[in-house]
Amino acid sequence: MADTIRLKIFRFDPETDRKPRYDVFEIPCQPGLTVLEALFYILEKVDPSIAFRYSCRGAICGSCAMYINGSYRLACGTQCSAFKGKEIVINPLPHLQVIKDLVVDMEPFFAKYQSIRPYLINHHEPLEKERLQSPEERKRLDEMIDCILCAACYSSCPSVWMDPKYKGPAALLKATRFDEDSRDEGTNERMPVLDNEDGLWRCHTIFNCVDACPKKINVTEAIQTSKRTALRKKLRLT
Repeated sequence: MADTIRLKIFRFDPETDRKPRYDVFEIPCQPGLTVLEALFYILEKVDPSIAFRYSCRGAICGSCAMYINGSYRLACGTQCSAFKGKEIVINPLPHLQVIKDLVVDMEPFFAKYQSIRPYLINHHEPLEKERLQSPEERKRLDEMIDCILCAACYSSCPSVWMDPKYKGPAALLKATRFDEDSRDEGTNERMPVLDNEDGLWRCHTIFNCVDACPKKINVTEAIQTSKRTALRKKLRLT
């Protein structure tokens, strides 16, 4: 008899349900089975109404971030065997509006991301070739570039829960990533969006974002880098 795994999955459709519930599924468990693959098994063979988000197979990482057995995880990178036969409880990202089941509304998250102008800004005429960086300049960006915009840090942040206007850790990390890029000249354009109570100064260094990040990025450290940049700009003006 094949091994089985038991999944307890959050279900809620605001259009039809009065309150959330959990549905339990027991499915075959093969070596190497991930939580995302288990969800696909349920979708294709058990309950076609279940809703979850993914983009891994479209070469875009981060979309399948969920809250699994009390931790922020990527479903595609979480092995069912890691739970050693225990029931796997799968929830959507907490503190975000549920669209259906495991799918949450990411629009506020991406609106804040867009507000920090997450692209290279350079005021000089384009060069005839690419703008070069030294290995040392590129190395400064290594960790921040790994951010996959999964919103786990955003979901885990108490400042986001309390202040809907707060940009959130991911947007601030991305702002730092571009400000620290040797090819970028957009710090002055970004700073008015960052240097306020809904930006850098709403971060209280709680470190939830660091714990939640599936890529192990020190988001808090990046935010402190931008705080120092903001303070240096203020001091130069006085």
